[in-house]
Amino acid sequence: MRLSSGVIFLIIVGAGALVLCPAVAYLGIDPLPGDVSLNWDNHRLFLPFTQSVIASASLGLLFLWARK
Repeated sequence: MRLSSGVIFLIIVGAGALVLCPAVAYLGIDPLPGDVSLNWDNHRLFLPFTQSVIASASLGLLFLWARK
């Protein structure tokens, strides 16, 4: 059974997220400017827009470098 390249990509991205989450929490860079945090009653909603842009750009550059 062969996995498609899309599934392999999702596995790599998921593993990278699992590895980087503790590092981001340890560094205490949460939240960055541009991230949205909403609090009401006993609920909290956190939308990490800036962190997502940084992660996307980093992965894009990594894959661009790996293709060459």
